[in-house]
Amino acid sequence: MGHVDLHLHTTASDGVMSPSEIVKYAKAKGLQAISITDHDTIGGLEEGLAEGRRIGFEVIPGIEISAEHSPGSMHLLGYFMDIHHPRLKERLAHLQQARAERNPKMVEKLNHLGVDLTYEEVVRASGGGQVGRPHFAQVLVEKKYARNFQDAFERYLKKGAPAYVDKFRYSPREAIHFVNEAGGVVVLGHPNTLGLSGSNELDNLILSLLKEGLKGIEAFYPEHSSYEIVYYKALAERYGLVVTGGTDYHGIEKESLDIGVGRGDMKLPYSIVEALKAVRDQSFQSH
Repeated sequence: MGHVDLHLHTTASDGVMSPSEIVKYAKAKGLQAISITDHDTIGGLEEGLAEGRRIGFEVIPGIEISAEHSPGSMHLLGYFMDIHHPRLKERLAHLQQARAERNPKMVEKLNHLGVDLTYEEVVRASGGGQVGRPHFAQVLVEKKYARNFQDAFERYLKKGAPAYVDKFRYSPREAIHFVNEAGGVVVLGHPNTLGLSGSNELDNLILSLLKEGLKGIEAFYPEHSSYEIVYYKALAERYGLVVTGGTDYHGIEKESLDIGVGRGDMKLPYSIVEALKAVRDQSFQSH
């Protein structure tokens, strides 16, 4: 059986490849299945799914939702949602609106900091997809205000940095509910970004999310240490959650991270997809 990558971004959010390009690329790389999980949008899924059907390659509809959380950031991954579900579309339209309102404010802040940058330049960098902070970073690097993406985020764009503007997010409970409502399976993305201190806090968080309908943990992730991977797998086992993983590939820092393999050592078996499908079918039967 081939390998899978269940965390990928396209031009519909802040990736470099179009949905059909990433599907073709995954097949050429010898993968067996992928999921497109753009930020707060399902805008690229029609194209990605159609390309998968055209070339005989399995594409799982997915999404990555930023949920309200402090001190770090919480990302919830949804898989197998009905992308035509009216409530899902309505909830996501609200998030698009919030992003659209935030971006000009970030331009304003950057200008105040002496950065010569226009919103038009950022839109151009997005290639017509949804504008996000990586597009700001791209322009900052091109205009020599930052050495690279990481520097741009550290210096200007990350939470707490001088050009950062917060945006509306759903609570974890709301996000889990509307993805579940659309027939999706919700997984806690890369828990190492939650900014929690100590294992008790993570246990308590997972227990509260379980009550709302959380079904999995993304244990395999390029930024997780081997210790963290073992720890998250143990947590998943303790709470009866599916273990998933993916590279979070955007195609931006091409040389260091690639689809399917991460930084070279990631090889995720197809059994992860089977486990997700089993959970989806179980939920389907119980409704």
